Amino acid sequence: MPSNNAPKAKAIVAAGHPITAHAAKIILEDGGNAYDATISAFFAACVAEPVFASLGGGGFLLAQTGKRERLLIDSFVQTPRVKRSREEIEFYPAIVDFGTTRQEFQIGLGASATPGAVAGIFEIHRRFGSIPMKELVIPAIQIARNGVRINAQQAYLMAIVAPILTASDELSSIYCGNHATPVLQQDELLCMPDFANTLEALASEGEDLFYRGEIAGKITDICASAGGHLRREDLSCYRVNCREPLSINYLDSQIITNPPPSSGGILIAFALKLWEQLGTPSGGFGSSDHLAQLIEVMAATNYARVDMTTSDDAELSARYLLDQALLSRYRNEIKGRSNAFRGTTHISIIDGDHNAAAMTVTNGEGCGHVIPGTGIHLNNMLGEEDLNPEGFHRWHPNQRMTSMMAPTLVNLKDDAQIVLGSGGSNRIRTAILQVLLNQMDYGMTLAEAVNSPRVHYENGLLNVEKGFQAQQLTQLFEHYNNYNEWDSLNLFFGGVNAVMQSGGNYSGIGDPRRDGVCVII
Repeated sequence: MPSNNAPKAKAIVAAGHPITAHAAKIILEDGGNAYDATISAFFAACVAEPVFASLGGGGFLLAQTGKRERLLIDSFVQTPRVKRSREEIEFYPAIVDFGTTRQEFQIGLGASATPGAVAGIFEIHRRFGSIPMKELVIPAIQIARNGVRINAQQAYLMAIVAPILTASDELSSIYCGNHATPVLQQDELLCMPDFANTLEALASEGEDLFYRGEIAGKITDICASAGGHLRREDLSCYRVNCREPLSINYLDSQIITNPPPSSGGILIAFALKLWEQLGTPSGGFGSSDHLAQLIEVMAATNYARVDMTTSDDAELSARYLLDQALLSRYRNEIKGRSNAFRGTTHISIIDGDHNAAAMTVTNGEGCGHVIPGTGIHLNNMLGEEDLNPEGFHRWHPNQRMTSMMAPTLVNLKDDAQIVLGSGGSNRIRTAILQVLLNQMDYGMTLAEAVNSPRVHYENGLLNVEKGFQAQQLTQLFEHYNNYNEWDSLNLFFGGVNAVMQSGGNYSGIGDPRRDGVCVII
């Protein structure tokens, strides 16, 4: 739910679960900064949001300090250094039923890339942390030992990915419980004592435990014996990449987001610059002109994404996509037309010193295996269709995988700032784009911008959330007859958790599509 302005507040958090946000709140109240709180919130999310977050996955942190120093910390997954033959690896489909559609995900140890989450957390702590790691793990340890009640959203998600959560005995023992149903149900207790022990050990021994020590040995042993690619060298040679964020000017604001080789940030930047060239359409939000231009910009961005893949040089791709000639070409193509009408979570924090943290993390859907004795579910990034556009098993060894994740900051006038990001696979970029346009072009509050209905256009299919006027949709569907009309706001359209500070006042919202929450401290 949206928060109220609170002049005396000293920090604000938006996250995907009350327990995730509460872990951040504890640290902020104890004097920690936004980055300490982000670390603690992520550990808690691994328990409270296990379908989305895991130490076996990866992610990105976009940081802007109160002095406006900026850094993107890339701890996303890396492809293995050696590719085993298809016959040697465990790699198989799991059919997931979303109710309105069924989707096939590839799981098994052969789908796991080198995890970066643990290295990323320790890098954040080295650069920005102010509280010992042993204190930052305490909220998550208590949650993992005492248990967390499964809420409706997590119960729904667990039911959807039940074929993955029950793919191995050890994983099933965590998420199944002792009853006849495949996975834990709403209000049942999820306890992760092994994970609690792992957090204690990591806080004491550091990241070497995961990348060179006992946990590294467990990962490589299970992969060697049961069909995974990962070897000791993959873990010991993993490195966090720190980059200068991508920055563009839009209207009278500065947008800062995830740079290449990740693709989400540059595609959002392309869409914003194209929209800026086209100009805000008449008629207001939800009008025929608004929807027509929004869909055409999405379509152009999809084509631009294909153009971007023609170059192996990420920096060249970035310059190419923001080149004025290319933008003009797409603008002219849109102007010349008639007016036609995957498991990720995000944490946004601003503290009292105006330190801003935007962290997006993912485990894919998980590969169906736990690192033995740790409670850590390994990722399935090599089995994610969105991340392997050339086809499975065609990945290049020892490369940072690309991602749609796009933690984003907006610097507004008078030192005001917005921190936001989203889950939602390919819908991340369109969700963030629409929230930014709603807030900056259509003058909505942050809560209104997130709560407003969204569209997503890709591969010739138009998805539309409930909330637009029936008359406008009738006109829209006359031009886009391949469409899916949703009867409510839905997690398909992302989960934008956003916070804002302006003049010492704080406001924010957790996306209701994913039961997000906002807490002011």
